[in-house]
Amino acid sequence: MKRQLTIDLDEALALEAKRLARSRGLSLSSLIETSLRDTLANDAPTVAERWRGKFRAAERDDPRYEALARKYL
Repeated sequence: MKRQLTIDLDEALALEAKRLARSRGLSLSSLIETSLRDTLANDAPTVAERWRGKFRAAERDDPRYEALARKYL
């Protein structure tokens, strides 16, 4: 569902944005929506950021640690 918004822009910026949209064959609304989607997608956390702090180190007396240490260390 689309929602209409009102925004205030510097006049020169609005003119440049309209020219850019026209040169790409887009409406100004489509250009702004695409730009916002790209910006939001780039701000999404990486896999490492999402999982940071979710794991704890294995205890040294854990049999799984012992087995993995023998195999890989």
